[in-house]
Amino acid sequence: MTNDQVRLHAIVEGRVQGVSFRAFVQYSASSLGVTGWVRNKWDNTVEVLAEGERDHLDQLLSALRRGPRSSSVSRVNTEWGTGTGEFSGFRVRMTA
Repeated sequence: MTNDQVRLHAIVEGRVQGVSFRAFVQYSASSLGVTGWVRNKWDNTVEVLAEGERDHLDQLLSALRRGPRSSSVSRVNTEWGTGTGEFSGFRVRMTA
């Protein structure tokens, strides 16, 4: 891991379940070379934990705010931190 690795934790609100949002996030993150995971939450939000270069995470955040065509994102809550390098790819996790 290099020092320019940062971590983005995001909770996405709106119509984000049942609209292929997780697949959209996985594709977006993988194409940017970002690692981490995405999962649905029982409160109908989507949670994202991603690590990578800041500019790539900024691009991912823009994608989260946009979402796939069938979604309707109303809010994205974000927290930034230092990357840990613990992930080797980007995957969809089980609902939590």
